[in-house]
Amino acid sequence: MYKQTMKITVLRLRKPAEKDVNKDLQWFSESLGLFGERDKEKSCFRVFLELIKAARRKITLSSDEIALKSNLTRATVVHHLHKLIESGLVAQYNNKYILRVDNLESLVSELKKDIVRTFEDLQDIAKDLDEELGLIKRSKAKASAVSE
Repeated sequence: MYKQTMKITVLRLRKPAEKDVNKDLQWFSESLGLFGERDKEKSCFRVFLELIKAARRKITLSSDEIALKSNLTRATVVHHLHKLIESGLVAQYNNKYILRVDNLESLVSELKKDIVRTFEDLQDIAKDLDEELGLIKRSKAKASAVSE
């Protein structure tokens, strides 16, 4: 039986032209899908920022602490924490929260590994399905002729 354990969102956006830590952080967060259409207050981004600050101090935060620091309700914070955990960005330990790893570069590396593993699994299943369904694999010569 299939159980969804992680939902990673990655958006391909143009990087900011000028170097600015705030713009870079917003681009980074937006690329990871932390700004939703309904999130007008950018509350998920604000929760993520508090977790980044906590990672810098090497501490974990409770949902109440995040709510206080980000000026959000605890319910809003908990909602976004669940989203961040589901996406593989945040981990929970003893009712406290922290970034999955110590820094953003390592975080991206871990997400990349998760994505590669997922695509490897998809490719394995696709190969099995092709065989079972009688779908033929095109040769490169035929595939390029078809695309021309």
